[in-house]
Amino acid sequence: MNLNIELLREKYLSGELKVEKVISSIFEKIEQTKNYNIWIYTLNKQELEPYLKNLKTKKIEDLPLYGIPFAIKDNINLENIPTTAACKEYKYIPKQSAFVVKQLIEAGAIPIGKTNLDQFATGLVGTRSDYGECKNSINPEYISGGSSSGSAVSVALEMASFSLGTDTAGSGRVPAAFNNLIGVKATKGVISTSGVVPACRSLDCVTIFAKTLSEAKTVFNVANKYDKEDIYSRVYTPSIKKAKKEFTFAIPKKENLEFFGDEKAKDLYIKAVEKFESLGATAVEIDFEPFIESANLLYSGPWVTERYIAIKDMITNHEETVNKTVGTIVKSGEKIDAINYFESEYILKKNRKYVDEVLEKFDFILTPTTGTIYKIAEVNANPIQLNTNLGYYTNFMNLLDLSAIALPAGFRKNKLPFGVTIVGDNFDEELLFEYSSRYLSKD
Repeated sequence: MNLNIELLREKYLSGELKVEKVISSIFEKIEQTKNYNIWIYTLNKQELEPYLKNLKTKKIEDLPLYGIPFAIKDNINLENIPTTAACKEYKYIPKQSAFVVKQLIEAGAIPIGKTNLDQFATGLVGTRSDYGECKNSINPEYISGGSSSGSAVSVALEMASFSLGTDTAGSGRVPAAFNNLIGVKATKGVISTSGVVPACRSLDCVTIFAKTLSEAKTVFNVANKYDKEDIYSRVYTPSIKKAKKEFTFAIPKKENLEFFGDEKAKDLYIKAVEKFESLGATAVEIDFEPFIESANLLYSGPWVTERYIAIKDMITNHEETVNKTVGTIVKSGEKIDAINYFESEYILKKNRKYVDEVLEKFDFILTPTTGTIYKIAEVNANPIQLNTNLGYYTNFMNLLDLSAIALPAGFRKNKLPFGVTIVGDNFDEELLFEYSSRYLSKD
């Protein structure tokens, strides 16, 4: 069944389709795809009933997400449903839903269940889970991307109209690229992280996966509400920048580009640049080294200590329950001191000045979302280095306080998708949506 938000609304309004029919078809699909390890928990009929009953007294016209099914990454709370963060021993039952989940449900959306992820949202691969390796929606030999693995695949395989992920290092963009989806990583704090198991609390973002840009924007408009209980929440105040008919955008200079031997990915990136140029744009190469230097701080600098803080009890008292690769990464944050923090902070401040200069000259920056993609077996054989490769174009984003939208950008000969990311300053979401729309509308 086509779960496009606009299409479902039309059919609900005409009476052609009932919400119960949509939910029933989704659970048939869930049953057929269990070997993809997409879901950690799906709601039963009794658990779904309050959400369906709530819609009986509401008008479709009044709710932008009336009857729209969505999936929730299992580090985001849903009331009375277990949260595990992909660690069985960590499981707890939250008494209330995360702030963003509440906003979506109030707008009429129906939660289907909780999706698989790299444990404690530590990874870009989708293979580090107590609930199995999540498989790519197009070729199950390949990784789904992570950490928001199940969230992306649930949308790609039409078990949800949209889904929520999180993004600290790229988790809301990498799975989008690997499953041919839109991935919206808004400005830090614009979508509340109240009720989210923290990875790096000062950097974490809740993200949106959807098949189309218009669907992603519909969800974003509901989700971007200020949360006074979230110490990192920010009021969404869109920048006054307007999309231009003739515009310039920045791309990394050739010596900064890295595709890890994936020549087809390189070709597809060049085509994406040319496609933007065909819209009346000029691409200008910039020195990408400050972005790379910033990206390297995410796991070598003090922010890995935030990961240690987030699961300190588990890693110190129940280390055997933590995924081995996740444990290796998180434990490295235990010994980082204040000297490291301030040295890293000074580097970031320097590089942010450079970013300010770039974004004053150019309308946006265009990068590959990732330089390549790997098979599950390849990642299992070399988990940390290949994961690091996948973060080459993503790890800097939240450290430098930028906004981004991951966009589909064609397919390799083996039918695996490639993606690019359009990058703007904080609060540049409307600008990015407009340029993205032009790009996706171009034949």
